[in-house]
Amino acid sequence: MTETPDLTFVPTLQHVREARAIVRQTTTTTPLDSARFLREYIGSPVFLKAENMQRTGSYKIRGATYRLSQLSEDERARGVVAASAGNHAQGVAFAARELGIPATIFMPVGVPIPKLEATKSYGANIELVGNNVAEALEGAKKFAAETGAVFIHPYDHPDVITGQGTLALDLVDQLPEIDTVIVPIGGGGLAAGVSSTLKQLAADAGRNVRVIGVQAANSAPFPVSLREGRRQKIEARATIADGIAVAEPGELTFELVKNYVDEIVTVTEGEIARAILLLLERGKLVVEAAGATTVAAIIAGHVKDSGNTVAVLSGGNIDPMMLEKVIAQGLTASDRYLKLNIALHDVPGHLARISTILADINANVIEVLHTRHNKALQLTHVELDISVETRGTEHAQEVLAALRAAGYDPRVDRNATP
Repeated sequence: MTETPDLTFVPTLQHVREARAIVRQTTTTTPLDSARFLREYIGSPVFLKAENMQRTGSYKIRGATYRLSQLSEDERARGVVAASAGNHAQGVAFAARELGIPATIFMPVGVPIPKLEATKSYGANIELVGNNVAEALEGAKKFAAETGAVFIHPYDHPDVITGQGTLALDLVDQLPEIDTVIVPIGGGGLAAGVSSTLKQLAADAGRNVRVIGVQAANSAPFPVSLREGRRQKIEARATIADGIAVAEPGELTFELVKNYVDEIVTVTEGEIARAILLLLERGKLVVEAAGATTVAAIIAGHVKDSGNTVAVLSGGNIDPMMLEKVIAQGLTASDRYLKLNIALHDVPGHLARISTILADINANVIEVLHTRHNKALQLTHVELDISVETRGTEHAQEVLAALRAAGYDPRVDRNATP
């Protein structure tokens, strides 16, 4: 029988502090570093909480450790089971190994190899089932029913939420004068634990701390759920921020987010890609898409004049193949890469002239295709596809303006990537 959740649950400061003593067995205190390159976007100091540098590569190990630590001896003997394509899998597998508990992790067949190998290296038994996390989840629940293994929910459990709340204690220890915290939201476990703990700490100190949650626009059930006053299930679309891609908020997490998170904003795929690229170039940090949503919210203009602001980078487990694609998308979204199509009269000299124009404004030509085989072209014309590297939006506009001033009509392919 499924236990009815206590929707009035709030992790107390005492319980979160007790949880931190346990969580410290498997975690490290990750850096909180100043990010001066982000201050220009909001007009106040920004700090990055680098949970991407946490053991197993994400904050998930916090909730997993505390959840497993609270199991009875009988439950430990039966083992645990979880379903995930990444961070939750690694968190549960690592915590189970450290606590001496047998663990089985169900992962979809197409899980990225680095995440599969990392989870396996922590000693968990891996079952590849289904083509997505939802199908792996069904396999895990069936396994739990058949074997008696304890199913470990990724976010909607009091112990998991309490474990994630330990992050708030670290934040206040590292930056007592904290004013705003930006946190990613998927199912809501991290946001629920951090926001409820922060609000209690702030109240005790006679201060106010604002909490802003961020969801990927392609998978954002919290905004509509909060508007309706109850949980709503949406048809989630594909997003590069797969770590926070959910169709419906959790039961416990929805109540806590509703009561303790001040605002929820959404960010686009392009904004997320730009944030990943910015963190790589300026912050020297490898951050997965879900973890970069907090910085995406900053560069998208959703956060302004917010005092001492912390952006939580929730994880860094990004597949190298995905990273390559995201960097390419980030370059395009930042107007650092332009693919231009220009129709030209079929006479000598145009290609040389365009090359000179681009060289004069320091635009680097990456690739050129000069063809007369497009059926839509007039017989007297040829087509030039030219890919150009620029320094950003302002420089890209200079490129287009220079070409137009010379009498050309460049068309930008907004879907093209390097």
